[in-house]
Amino acid sequence: MHMGPAEADNFFCALKIDELMDNHEIVIFPPALSLFSASESRGRDERIQLGIQNIHWEDEGAFTGEISALMAVHAGAKYVLIGHSERRHLFGETDEQVGLKVTAALSRGLTPVICVGETLAEREADRVDEVILTQLDSALASISDPQTRFLIAYEPVWAIGTGRTATPLDAAAAHQTLRNRLRQVIGETCAASTQIIYGGSVQSGNAADLLTSHDVDGVLVGGASLDVQSFAQIARAAS
Repeated sequence: MHMGPAEADNFFCALKIDELMDNHEIVIFPPALSLFSASESRGRDERIQLGIQNIHWEDEGAFTGEISALMAVHAGAKYVLIGHSERRHLFGETDEQVGLKVTAALSRGLTPVICVGETLAEREADRVDEVILTQLDSALASISDPQTRFLIAYEPVWAIGTGRTATPLDAAAAHQTLRNRLRQVIGETCAASTQIIYGGSVQSGNAADLLTSHDVDGVLVGGASLDVQSFAQIARAAS
């Protein structure tokens, strides 16, 4: 919950994408109120795509304060975060609701970024695989076509906004678990093509190490994305 429309406009005006990043996807998820402004500020630069931070699973109705996938598309979004840890733990979003949102997103042409991750207590109880696979299975229930485009974001809750970061080995292990599940449920084509990204205190100082880890296809940047120069440095770490 940062950056109103004017601030979002300033962010995009300051964000310089150089040629080193031409072969990578950069997706920015502004608050819903700033999405249209961000779309206008981005202009025709297709190297930067936009997403929305959350959607409701219905197209319309008596759901005061909610935003539908269709509304997000009309405002310029092509991606949507679903099941982010803050949605799950602060607002009580359930695995069932995550599945409904994935279905809604795909029906309207949005690419879901499905977020999964364990708490510190769950990690210490050696339940990492159990937790993230249960979360993933609920999201995959409506996906059967191996050509369906979606991303998975592994974001250990204990590493979000705490300054603590999973080691490259921790991230690689979780990502391998998730990719193996894709292979089991949807097939090898889906497992090979789906990007699995890491989120959790990603900063310019650790992004390169994370991005060179096995099975880590990108990063989901939180607080470090609020500073335009910091975000650009992280993006360049992928080049």
